[in-house]
Amino acid sequence: MDIQTDIVNKVAQSGIITVDLAKFKPTGELVEYDIKDNLFHGLILKEKDFRDFIKTHDWSAYAGKHVAITCSTDAIVQTWAYMLLATKLEPFAKTVVFGDLVELERILYAQTIAEIDMSEYTDQRVVVKGCGDIKIPESAFVQFTTALAKVAKSIMYGEPCSTVPVFKRK
Repeated sequence: MDIQTDIVNKVAQSGIITVDLAKFKPTGELVEYDIKDNLFHGLILKEKDFRDFIKTHDWSAYAGKHVAITCSTDAIVQTWAYMLLATKLEPFAKTVVFGDLVELERILYAQTIAEIDMSEYTDQRVVVKGCGDIKIPESAFVQFTTALAKVAKSIMYGEPCSTVPVFKRK
């Protein structure tokens, strides 16, 4: 029996480009500001008390951070309260959004993906990596795929050695 001495990596020779969306994971600290802590008995926002808090709170603690403003209780909070928080956070925070940490991460992924130069994928066969240690929101896969489908020859999901076809240009 002959022993094969040259092992050929057909995946490497295939010309397939692998994209790992984990490399677009937002950097920096993601924090949540929950307005519930400003509610009287967890239910009511007293305007005077809230405005006093707004004036005295150290907003610099949010410097360079991505902040999600939320209310985790069933209280009815007037929109102006969120707007007021946003004006105080904006000079310090890197990002300010309304929502929870999951929504904040979705928004940050969307911003990053929107900035990708898709021209490098023009007429290429692309595998979008599907397995990894970092949880990537499905919205990131959808947004990346819709942008990629405009330029790529084909899109697959998974690993180069085992893929699921997603799109093929005719």
